[in-house]
Amino acid sequence: MSDAAQPTAAEVRAAAEAVKTALDRHLAAVERRTGEDDPAVYEAFNELAAAAEEYDELLYDRYDEVTPFEIPGVEEPLPPYTGPEEPNALSVLIRRDYAVAEPHRLLAQAQRVEAADEEGGVESSAGTVHGALGVLFGEFEPDEIASRHRDFGLEEGDSTLWVLAADEPAEPGEWLETPFEPVDPQRVVCRFDVSAVFDDEAEDDLEEDFAIGAELDDDEDLEPLDAER
Repeated sequence: MSDAAQPTAAEVRAAAEAVKTALDRHLAAVERRTGEDDPAVYEAFNELAAAAEEYDELLYDRYDEVTPFEIPGVEEPLPPYTGPEEPNALSVLIRRDYAVAEPHRLLAQAQRVEAADEEGGVESSAGTVHGALGVLFGEFEPDEIASRHRDFGLEEGDSTLWVLAADEPAEPGEWLETPFEPVDPQRVVCRFDVSAVFDDEAEDDLEEDFAIGAELDDDEDLEPLDAER
């Protein structure tokens, strides 16, 4: 960043004051909370996170220094649940991403399916990748493809599963034209995410633990632990 674009010392100071104010508001909201999912606490939490992130960025741009704050990212908590206390229906939304890692394996599997189901004179759809995908996802349940993705030449990416509460079951065909309209996050009962980014974080923590262990091993002044403890 050029000197001309750097924040001023006054801007950094103002951001620090904003963090102090947000801290006071967050503590006050926690002290007055009316339940586990109090929306006032959630709002104060988000304001504090935003203020801390702004201060952290300005501090770094101006002074090349960082804060010890951990800014929430993709793992921000869901907003407070406002759906029915006793849902009469629910929707399960699933997204699974894949990379086509081995197209030849994908095509071969689709051709086997077509060969087994072949009725004379039917033109093959498994000669292209998109055609093969249509054949396989038409033949196998999504859960089976997920468990056998390597057999189909696919490589897993991120996945997520959301459970949403509803007041009443949808009428047949009601949402088929627009099945992926924006979801109300306050109706989400629970969600489960799988991502390689979580594995990377776990590996980083493990490497840090090993580093700390190595430092302890090198310290000759440490007494051995009592084996009976």
